[in-house]
Amino acid sequence: MADLESFLASFDGEPGYLDWAAFGPLSSVVRADAHADTELLGSGRTSSVDLVSEHLVEACELVAELIGSDAAQVALQPSTTYGLMQAVYGLAGGLMISRAEFPGLTVAATRAADALGSIEVHWIDPDDGFVTPEAVRGALTDDIRAVAVSLVDFRTGYRADLTALRDVIGDRLLIVDAMQGFGAIEADYTAADVVCGNGYTWLRAGRGTGFAWFSERALERISPVLSGFAGSTGDLTVDAVPPPDASAQAFTVAGADLLAAARLATALRDVRDVGVGVIDEEISDRARDVVHIADRYEVPVLTPREPHRHAGIVTLAPGPRDAGPLAASLANHGLTVTTRSDLVRVSPHVATDADTLRLFGDALAEFSSTRVW
Repeated sequence: MADLESFLASFDGEPGYLDWAAFGPLSSVVRADAHADTELLGSGRTSSVDLVSEHLVEACELVAELIGSDAAQVALQPSTTYGLMQAVYGLAGGLMISRAEFPGLTVAATRAADALGSIEVHWIDPDDGFVTPEAVRGALTDDIRAVAVSLVDFRTGYRADLTALRDVIGDRLLIVDAMQGFGAIEADYTAADVVCGNGYTWLRAGRGTGFAWFSERALERISPVLSGFAGSTGDLTVDAVPPPDASAQAFTVAGADLLAAARLATALRDVRDVGVGVIDEEISDRARDVVHIADRYEVPVLTPREPHRHAGIVTLAPGPRDAGPLAASLANHGLTVTTRSDLVRVSPHVATDADTLRLFGDALAEFSSTRVW
């Protein structure tokens, strides 16, 4: 296992970046490997292309290893949303989903219901958007065949309890958008049936690095509706239409981007080597630092305080009148965050250093001094 120091060394950006939930600047290791792979593909030699192509298998194996499953159950995708659409479009029956979920889920569910008529969306509106086991239990009906949820809520950083959700829903399918948690927090992924993610935030692998994992139960129950020729059994077939593959590869449309797969494999390898548990603990520490500073300057925090109920996202809720001035103060101090709907989302990573936290404190101090109470 690699030590934390070598992992930290791959973060080489300037102080002030607190927006890892929106975009993760590519790690130095990913950039170096991507450059080397680009040069290999530039040669046109079959041996060079084959060498880069090996990352397709490696990426699937690493996703499976971090989930605790088999690589045959993993299919690479252009994004998290592509994976979610693969799962949702192949469902039949009722699908429970919160209206507060990221649009990758809500839009996919609505489009599938409107276009196919094979699913019926059962909307829930849990308190604060937190999809708790209690909220799900209270809304379950016999018609519901699947529940879709984000592992980490993109607005607040609330961390869903997959194990408890599995206990509540029984044999129904559990579809998880792991975009804001995969590789950053520990989770019981095998309690789910579908896990979709992307490497462009916390993993620092860039766009195009999506993936989807399907449990054996999911492979049995979800039809590969959006399945292209790349999801077929055997080699390329002409003059006939081959059946979909029996593995998760059925849930692919076309050949994967080799460079994207290579970037994902490099990022996942680094995470695997240092350990997700170590990363989770470090990110939790940085999130507590952010909360502590917010409390010092009496800026309300929407994110749950209990460590087991939140991930790396800390959402500040200064109110409609103060959101703009707070965002301006943060920007003036060289800090990058996400401001949306009068909420300020702050997302530190393991390498968020004392200089960045000092800038954050200075920004809140200035905001607090000019705030009209």
